[in-house]
This record gives sequence, C-alpha cells and structure tokens, in this order.
Amino acid sequence: MKILVVNCGSSSIKYKLFDVDHRRVMASGLSEKIGEPASVLNHHYTAADGKDQKLVLEGHVTDHHQGLKQIVDLLLDPQKGGVGDQSEITAIGHRVVHGGDSFHAPTLVDDDVIADIEACIPLAPLHNPANLMGIQVARKLFPGAPQVVVFDTAFHQTLPPEAFLYALPYALYDKYKIRRYGFHGTSHAFVAEEAAAFLGRPLAELNLITLHLGNGASMAAVAGGRSIDTTMGLTPLAGLVMGTRSGDVDPSVLVFLAQHEKMSAAALDALLNHKSGLQGLCGVNDMREVIDKIEAGDQRAETALAVFAYRIKQYIGAYTASLGRVDALVFTAGIGENAPLVRERACQGLEGLGIAIDSRRNARRAEGVQEISTADSRVKVLVVSTNEELRIAQETKQALEKRAG
Repeated sequence: MKILVVNCGSSSIKYKLFDVDHRRVMASGLSEKIGEPASVLNHHYTAADGKDQKLVLEGHVTDHHQGLKQIVDLLLDPQKGGVGDQSEITAIGHRVVHGGDSFHAPTLVDDDVIADIEACIPLAPLHNPANLMGIQVARKLFPGAPQVVVFDTAFHQTLPPEAFLYALPYALYDKYKIRRYGFHGTSHAFVAEEAAAFLGRPLAELNLITLHLGNGASMAAVAGGRSIDTTMGLTPLAGLVMGTRSGDVDPSVLVFLAQHEKMSAAALDALLNHKSGLQGLCGVNDMREVIDKIEAGDQRAETALAVFAYRIKQYIGAYTASLGRVDALVFTAGIGENAPLVRERACQGLEGLGIAIDSRRNARRAEGVQEISTADSRVKVLVVSTNEELRIAQETKQALEKRAG
C-alpha cells in the first residue's frame, strides 16, 4: 500500500510517499516560499542504484494547487522515487493541527468533515486554514483516492475532565469549547509505541512520560497507551518554554501589560508566540545557538537553558504524581533527540524519582531507540526518533481498513 502524506503550511508543502507495509519512504520533500518569486522545491528519493538523490527545482509557484501539482509530477516519475501511475497511490493522509473535540481518530474526508475543520479555525487560525487548503487541493488532484485527516489533538482526547477543564465559568466551555486540547499527538503516540517495542512490553502495561522537545515543545503523561495529561492547552502556547513561545505564564501578566504598556490583544499574542521563550530570554530561539552561547560564556543563555530545563522537571514531577508509577521517560524531536546537555539538565537531581542518566550513554549518538539511563535507574530513560509522517501513513491505512470492515 502506497500512501502520500501531505502537511501544508501557509507557504509550504511537506510530503512523504510511503510504502507503508515495509515502512519505506519512496520519496519526500518540501516546497517552500509558495506565492513568492523565489519558490523552491527540494525533492529527495532513492535512485535505482540505491543511492540517495536530491533534486532542487526553483521558480515562482503561485499557489498550493500549482505547488502540489509540481510534487505530483515528480511522484509519478519512477526514476525519481515515485510510481508509474497515479492510481498506485492508495490514499492521501493529511496532518491537521486542531480537531477541537469533534475528532478522536483518523477520519475519512467528506464535506461534513471539511465543515468541522473550518469550524475549528478560530482555535488554530495560523494552522488549520493551510491544512484545509492542502486537503481541498489534494481532493482535486486525486479525485479517486480516499483522503484521510489525522489530527494533532486526537491522541489527547482521552484526557479526563479534571485534566482538560479550566477553572473558568462552565458556560464558556459550553459556548466556545475552551479547554485543554494538547498537540503533537502523532509524535507522542508514535514514540510511545516505539518505546514499548524496545522495552519488549505491551504498551497497555506501561506508564510513560513522553517529551517532544523542538522549537515547539510539549510533554504527555501516557498511561497504558492513552494520554491522560499534556502540557499544551487550548492552543500550542501553554506548557513548556519553547523557541519563541512563552509557555505557562500568570494570566495577570497580560492584564498588567495591557494596562501599563497599552498593548492590544494582537500585540500580546505576538509577544507570547513570537518574541518570548528562548528568543525572549537570550536573543536566539534555536537550542543549538543557545548552547553555543553558553559555551562562549553567555550568562543569559545559561539562564535560558536553566528555565527551559526547570519547566521540564516541574512537569516530570507533576506527571509522576498523575501516573503514580513511571516506567520510562521518552525524549524525542529536534532537541530531545540531539541535545545531550538538555536531557542531562532536565533529569539532573531527579534520582529521588528513580531517574538517573548515564553520562557516557547520553553523550553517545546511535540509530534507532537509545537507552541513556544508568543500569540501576528505576525509570528507563530513552531517546526515540519521532516519525510523525509514518504515523500519519499508518493511521491512514487503519482508517481505510476500518472502512473496509
């Protein structure tokens, strides 16, 4: 079964074509700067001789329809990692950021689903319109292929009311569905399953804390494969310190700034989402640059890392209490997979919770799942490479199989 996974941003299209049964990527790429004069498409594929190849196409791409058509033309060329005929692509899987409380599982697209995704736009105004655009374009280009949507929020729909409700007037939940939704669900679900396979135990028996640490960052408490709590909230702003996002702040800070700095709602939104986090604390939003600054003796960068790691520790403690027993911490995503210093700082001093990292294991880079805890650590500490696109492809296949009965 060959499934194309599409992830549309406001000016980009990220894609991967999978041979799902063999977990093999046939081709992948990223079309960027759509609508700008200098659009660029980077296409990666495996040639007939088994070598990885890259093709770069430059030139103005006016819109997502033209951008996806350009991608489809490449995917229909067997010499460039594609298929010989469009009918060989069984289905299209789409990432959609926000599904509100309407979607709990991968869903086949129809007009009612499109309307429900549109209804969630106020909850994710920067993401859902672009995701929806990709679905609409793909429906036109692949009229005979089923379209399946996989929601970032769906994995966290198992949160109990005490975890997802805010202590606001209940009428606001009834009217606007203001609640904790959580995000990065495909990543949290994928690495939880990979961790269980590595540990050789059924996921249903495990209690895990998964840490998706990238420019956007979130954690989840996963009990028996079900998310019971997560750090992000109504939007992806809450919880951990991120590249440019503040994470948790006292809500009264916004009132204070509105009164004393005369900041509008739009200005406050920009401050919290684009000018805070690591960027606000030390002037750079990339953890690699933060670590470079630390090595050069920059004290603000050192403080930024301390704040970043301390927030993670707080949630490890909170989720240990929520779960009652933790079998493993699972680090993933760009920072989680590639920054040993961050993993070390996040787990430092947690021996009382049964968490201890082996410094040599932590410093070593390895393919696949990596165990970095000490031999006597009660809680296993793992590094797992996430693969959200593969998870979307797998869930797309499951949705098709469910439809078939």
